[in-house]
Amino acid sequence: MISFDINSIKFLKILSDSTHKKRILTGIRPTGALHLGHYVGALKNWIDLQNQFDCYFLIADYQALGDHFNDIDLIRGSVLDVTLDWMAVGLDPDKSSFVIQSYVPEFAELSMLLSFITPIGMLERNPTLKNELDSLPIERRTVGFYNYPMSQVADILLPRAHLVPVGEDQAPHIEMTREIARKFNRMFGEVFPEPDTLIGKVGRLLGTDGKGKMSKSSGNVIMLSDGEEIVNKKVRGMFTDPNRIRSDIPGKVEGNPVFQYHDAFNPDKAQIEDFKKRYKQGKIGDVEVKIALANSINEFLNPIREKREKLKSNMPMVEEALMSGIERTRIIAAETIMMVREKMKISTYTK
Repeated sequence: MISFDINSIKFLKILSDSTHKKRILTGIRPTGALHLGHYVGALKNWIDLQNQFDCYFLIADYQALGDHFNDIDLIRGSVLDVTLDWMAVGLDPDKSSFVIQSYVPEFAELSMLLSFITPIGMLERNPTLKNELDSLPIERRTVGFYNYPMSQVADILLPRAHLVPVGEDQAPHIEMTREIARKFNRMFGEVFPEPDTLIGKVGRLLGTDGKGKMSKSSGNVIMLSDGEEIVNKKVRGMFTDPNRIRSDIPGKVEGNPVFQYHDAFNPDKAQIEDFKKRYKQGKIGDVEVKIALANSINEFLNPIREKREKLKSNMPMVEEALMSGIERTRIIAAETIMMVREKMKISTYTK
């Protein structure tokens, strides 16, 4: 455990401000190994961001308890699975910081302190929370789950992030974070920058069944760690055009996940256009299109699988990479919490 004296603020600030890059915070809940949807929707973008910004990638295990509190073993196993997947796709712990939420207790402390200045109505208006609460049975609507937007606010503000990469549907949450940062700064004094959204083109991959986005809970995923034969089997069973009962019937390309996956993972754009043209004309069968897709996905995954297996054979190195990022985060976290306590005048009660 890292600890700091209250008089260490100036030294810590020198350490945390040693980079002139803007700071980014983003993350994922550890509820299983990662899949192609994670790559298209987030990881591909993160790989680029780590070369431009001071990135903090959070494994939000506390937040995973919100709807997995009865499956702690899943969370425990997933923390290292997520780390392996991150490193296998190209996230570099030498360029960025990997952080386990529960290893930085200041996240929970800041969440509690900020909750005292946050109106309950602000949480109730959070669209993501409202949607997720509607899908939960009443017995699982816990205080902790209800409070997880506050935890996300603390995730962003603790490292004093300048930017948060999100899709457009998450922009309201960043605005809530900005409101809370403004309110704290106005009430107690300047501590937090108001984070900006970094809204890029965020991909969303349909599930293999064509029913909404790729999701582990729906069983319609291709994992980054799936072997070649498993990928082949999953691609063979993919949803296509339900109205196309023979290969000589013109098929629909729009909304067809097989072609969406080709666009995402097949580097041969001329082949894709040829497939689409012939598919619309009824001059190519689903089998040929799927075989080419399975080959493309396996070619994409091969170096990822190989790197993952190599990393898995050296777990002490993986754990060291995690701890290095956690230690860097603890430096900034300790500084932030000391600043917050001083501004709120709760830093010391005794001489």
